[in-house]
Amino acid sequence: MTKKTILRHCLPLLFAALLFSCSTGYRLSRSNRADYPIDSQLAADSVIIKTYLPYKAQMEAEMRQVIAHSAVLMSKKSSDTLPESLLSNFFADAVMHQALKLDPNIDFAIPSTKGGLRVDLPKGNITVSNIFELMPFENEVVVYDVTGIQLKQLLDFIASTNGQPISGFQMQIKDKKLLSATYKGKPFEDNKTYRIMTSDYIGGGGDKVPVFKDITSRKAIGLKVRDALMKEVKEKEAAGELLNPVLDNRIIKL
Repeated sequence: MTKKTILRHCLPLLFAALLFSCSTGYRLSRSNRADYPIDSQLAADSVIIKTYLPYKAQMEAEMRQVIAHSAVLMSKKSSDTLPESLLSNFFADAVMHQALKLDPNIDFAIPSTKGGLRVDLPKGNITVSNIFELMPFENEVVVYDVTGIQLKQLLDFIASTNGQPISGFQMQIKDKKLLSATYKGKPFEDNKTYRIMTSDYIGGGGDKVPVFKDITSRKAIGLKVRDALMKEVKEKEAAGELLNPVLDNRIIKL
């Protein structure tokens, strides 16, 4: 047997011996555990409270700032149950208006589903907190180019869910079925491409919205949905205008 053959057979054994010789030999012999319930019986830690109180006070002051005024109550219940509502129209139009400043070629929008509109917007003072509660997520505005054929799936979804927050086009539905849809007064054309704005959540298939998840090309325009709402209401306030959305028959239920 040659020296190379001997080394080839012995090296694995030497390596294993070296590995085990380096072991500390420690073994777990016992394990103790205890439960520490976090409930109303747990005493507050004054050190932690003193640490965060200044930040809490500053945040609450910022959230209480009045940034706009509304002429009407915008009801989440109406948004949840009706094809068209003051809240859904305000939301969709506000985000659409701000998005058009960054991409003027957008045709129309569905920036949220009904489920994304979390609370009422009250009549009277509108605070920063109201906008954060209405839209508590960090969703980004994204834009897709879709054909009229692809768009039909989205229109069927909107009809089947008894309406959604939309801006820029009109629909007629009956028994949760699409009867007709128009853009600038004309029916959608199957082979025409339309530029539609939505959120990255919806674009990823959130709330089971179809179409967008199958389209790989999309454009983020550098705007969050909540920031669009915030900019819209502040601009209205600066111009001396009340928030005053109306029902304009963008979704008609027959």
